Amino acid sequence: MIRIPAVEPVPAGVVTLDDHERHARTRLDDNAWAYFAGGAGDEITVRANRSAWDAMQLSTRVLRDLKGGHTRVSLLGRSLAHPILLAPVAFQRMAHPDGETATAFAAGMQGAGMVLSSQASTPMEEVAQIVLGEAGRGPLWFQLYFQHDRAFTLELVRRAERAGYEALVVTVDAPCSGARDRERRAGFVLPPGVSAVNLDAMPPPQPVTIEAHQSRMFDGLLRHAPTWEDIAWLCRETTLPVLLKGITHPEDARTARDAGAAGIIVSNHGGRTLDTMPPTAALLPRIRASLGKEYPVLVDGGIRRGTDVLKAIALGADAVLVGRPCVYGLANAGAMGVSHVLRLLRDELEIAMALCGCRTLRDADSALLVLPHAS
Repeated sequence: MIRIPAVEPVPAGVVTLDDHERHARTRLDDNAWAYFAGGAGDEITVRANRSAWDAMQLSTRVLRDLKGGHTRVSLLGRSLAHPILLAPVAFQRMAHPDGETATAFAAGMQGAGMVLSSQASTPMEEVAQIVLGEAGRGPLWFQLYFQHDRAFTLELVRRAERAGYEALVVTVDAPCSGARDRERRAGFVLPPGVSAVNLDAMPPPQPVTIEAHQSRMFDGLLRHAPTWEDIAWLCRETTLPVLLKGITHPEDARTARDAGAAGIIVSNHGGRTLDTMPPTAALLPRIRASLGKEYPVLVDGGIRRGTDVLKAIALGADAVLVGRPCVYGLANAGAMGVSHVLRLLRDELEIAMALCGCRTLRDADSALLVLPHAS
């Protein structure tokens, strides 16, 4: 039986995604805040993701016929009400007792696509029941980390297929965790009752002896890190489209396409893996140029306004994903908080389109943007 999340009011005065972030800091303890808000190293990339969108300016056009305008986009053969999806975020029950259950209800209510994390704190089947039962829903995808046991990885895929997930999103940019100083200072631990429940049945890795001259990283942890051969294997093994999340180089983008991936997500993991990486807004245009116009390209990282969504589309993205803001909304008001975040982004996107003279998102291209240092 599906548990319906309680209806909670959005806090008074919360009218932007930044407001949600500020208020969420009062709701989350230091442990959870370090995990959700923190990044790698000095968090230079975390800040750069945000500032890159701010640095771009929008060029307005006036007196255009905007009747019948809309935010619809086509992605992997489906028509979406808008181009905003929920990025995979682990352990959401740290933010709110309803966790991924609340997020799934919000995604369904707002017609947003949802990508469920491998490290979700709610069973994937429960989330699928909630989303798939909503008539106006967006796509439902499952984010996959390759595990050390290939048979278990394949069983995760089979569970996702049986539950009704419509694509697999393989995160490829985190063969190891980043140096997350904020988490280490906080002494981060998962609270009681929160775990990666979909990985509970995974067998433990076989012990390995690391000699004195060997690296615990390269000869230990990375022995099981996936390669392009594993991506090709996965594409052969599943009937679901496979997207690769964490592509930041044009050559990798082309290799992903050639390996059978149905699309890519330009992502630097929200600044949580390698610090000082370029912002995704700067990476997106050359990756799009390397793939042509038709291949599906999505982007995440630092998107906090509907204007950011429009800028991403103008740079060549088919859709965007947001992660941290939805966790902040979840912490503030459960399902209603996540729904509010999504509604704000969509409303702001429509306002930006109207003021830029874009009747549909097909009208948004590079001519819409005034880039930094452009004369």
